[in-house]
Amino acid sequence: MIERRRTTSTAVARRDTLHDRAARVLDANWTGTSTVPSRTLYPHQWSWDSAFIAIGLRHVSSLRAQLELETLLGAQWGDGRIPHIVFNPAIPLDAYFPSPDFWRSSTAGRAAGAPLTQQTSGIVQPPVHALAAWLVHRADPDLSRERGFLSRVYPALAAWHRYLLHRRDLGGAGLVSVVHPWEQGMDNSPCWDAPLGRISPAPARTFRRADLEHGAAEDRPTDLDYGRYVRLAMDYRDGRYADGGGQFAVEDPAFNALLAASEHALARIACELGAVGTARHARAERLTAALVERLWDPREGLFFCRDLRGAGGLIRERGIAGLIPLILPTLPRDVVTTLVRTASGPHFGVGDRVRLAPSYDLEGPSFDPHRYWRGPAWFNTNWLLERGLNLHGEHERAADLRASLLEVAGASDFAEYVDPYTGAGCGARGFGWTAALTLDLLGSREGTWG
Repeated sequence: MIERRRTTSTAVARRDTLHDRAARVLDANWTGTSTVPSRTLYPHQWSWDSAFIAIGLRHVSSLRAQLELETLLGAQWGDGRIPHIVFNPAIPLDAYFPSPDFWRSSTAGRAAGAPLTQQTSGIVQPPVHALAAWLVHRADPDLSRERGFLSRVYPALAAWHRYLLHRRDLGGAGLVSVVHPWEQGMDNSPCWDAPLGRISPAPARTFRRADLEHGAAEDRPTDLDYGRYVRLAMDYRDGRYADGGGQFAVEDPAFNALLAASEHALARIACELGAVGTARHARAERLTAALVERLWDPREGLFFCRDLRGAGGLIRERGIAGLIPLILPTLPRDVVTTLVRTASGPHFGVGDRVRLAPSYDLEGPSFDPHRYWRGPAWFNTNWLLERGLNLHGEHERAADLRASLLEVAGASDFAEYVDPYTGAGCGARGFGWTAALTLDLLGSREGTWG
C-alpha cells in the first residue's frame, strides 16, 4: 500500500510539473489579447491555432480563453470569413511572409468586407471556433454568462458557418471546399501534390522564404511548392477574394468534419441562449452524410480529399485528415470500426509502430518523418484522434494515445511537430497549441464534446 501511494504521488508531481511547464509556454506567447503560436516562426495570431489554444487556456484562465476567441472574431470580414492570420502591426513586415503588404486585405478585400483598420490575410482555416467557444463556456459558465460571452460570439460564429456553407460549396454537393492548401491547415501534405501540379509557381524573386530563417530547409516545403502556394494566394488576392473561380478547389474530410462538429457545438450554444438548436444538429448530420457519400472509400478504409478541378475525383493519398471524421457522433458504426482498424494498421501504426499518428501514410511514396506535414506527427491532429477514439468507445486505445501525447509533449519541449517513430521534436519549440492541448489532456477526460 505504501509503495502504491508513493507511485501515485510521483505521478501527480509529474503531472503538475508538465501542467506548469505548458502554462508557462502560453504565458510566454500571450500578447495581452491573444496568443501567438511561436514568438519566432509565427509572431501573429493564427485562426485555428487560437481555437485550440483557447481550449487549453480554459484550464488556466477562462477569461483569457474568452479573450482569445473574441480578439480573433474582432477581425472577421463582412462576408463572414474568419481570416487565417490577424497581423500585429507592431511586428516588422520582414518577420513573416506573406506579410500584410502581400495580402492587401483592406483594399483587395474591400468588396468582401475586410476590416479597414486591421490587416489580415484573405484565406481561412478549419472551423474549430464554435467547438472552442462551447468548451470555453463550459469551463466557467458563471463568468461566461456574466460577460455575455456566448451572446456576443454566437452571431459571428453563425456568420462564419454561413459563409462556408453558402460561399464555399463549390462542388454543389453540400461539402465545403478549400481554395488553398494553407486553408486546410496541413499545408505541405502529399494530398495536395496532384492539384498543385497544375499551378505555375510564382517566380522566386517575387517572394522571400522567412520560414527558412527559423527551420531547416529539409524540414520545410520545397521552393517549388512554396512558389505554387504564393501563386494561388496572389491569384485569389488579385481576384478580390471572390470564391469559385480559382484553379484549386478541394473538398477535405478534416475541414468538413470540424465544421460538422462545430455545427453541433453551435446548436448547443443556441440552446444555452434560449433558441432551438435542432436545425443546426440536422445540418451537422447532413454534413456527416455528405462526407460519407462524397469522400469515404470503404475498400481503402479511409476518407480521401476530392479534387474539383482538372480531371476531378478522389485524391488517393492517405493523410491524417482521412481519420479526423472519427470526431463525429453520428458517423455510421461500420465506418467507425473500419477507421479504427485503419488507424492501427500499417499505414498509420497507432498503438504499435509509432509514438504518435503520422500526418501521412507510413508506407506512402512521399513519406518523410521530418518534412512539414509529409509524415511528422502533430499534436492537434492526434488530440482530435484521441477525442474521436474516446467518443466511439475505444477507451483503451484513447488512453494509450493520451499517454504518448503527454510524454512526447514534455520530452520535446512542446515542439511544433515530432518524428512519429521517435518523438524527437521538429520545428519551433514552446509551440502554442502543443502546450494548450497538453493542458486539455491533463485537465479533461471528456469522451464527447458535451
